[in-house]
Amino acid sequence: MRQAIVAGTYKHGEKLPAERHLADAFDASRTTVRLALDQLEQERLVTRRVGSGTFVNHRPVSDLDNIADSTSPLELIEARLGIEPHMTRLAVLNATNRDLEKMNEAIEKAEAAGDDPELWTEWDTQFHLLLAEAAHNRLVLWLYQHINEIRSHDQWASMRDKVLTPARIAEYNRQHRALLGAIASRDVEGAAAMVTSHLHFARRQLMGIEGA
Repeated sequence: MRQAIVAGTYKHGEKLPAERHLADAFDASRTTVRLALDQLEQERLVTRRVGSGTFVNHRPVSDLDNIADSTSPLELIEARLGIEPHMTRLAVLNATNRDLEKMNEAIEKAEAAGDDPELWTEWDTQFHLLLAEAAHNRLVLWLYQHINEIRSHDQWASMRDKVLTPARIAEYNRQHRALLGAIASRDVEGAAAMVTSHLHFARRQLMGIEGA
């Protein structure tokens, strides 16, 4: 049963068959099945809910989890430098009025977050995801979503409060405003240059923290 859960035969959140069905499947007594479930519960691989049944409580480690755990914030910025300038060019060409409105709303929320690094990061993340959506290229969006997920891992969170001083938050907000203006003006190369400068600015802050 443990092997089946770890291998993903039973998915996270899936309800396991009733004890009698498990006993038949594994050619074991119901007492043995009950003891096995007790052990799996102790290992936190399953969760029992009175009146509802037994549910799998295990997420297999994905390739994304592995790479996220070994990727530094600096490497993340460098990867973003590889994709965001062209993503921004596509956004300039393809963004709808509604795309521009949603990006503006995200900037307003980031500005309203004040000096709160955690809340500001949520809206900064949303702004860049909306920028990816505005490119209207599904593959680019898929790639950027995977890159962006890494920002939620511990390496970034542990450095966030050091990097995001009030002065830097204010500067990032100013840069977002300028970038949105270039996109709305359909300035392809100007917008690409701005997002490149924006990411280099972030890279310098991270290098300063990592070198401290």
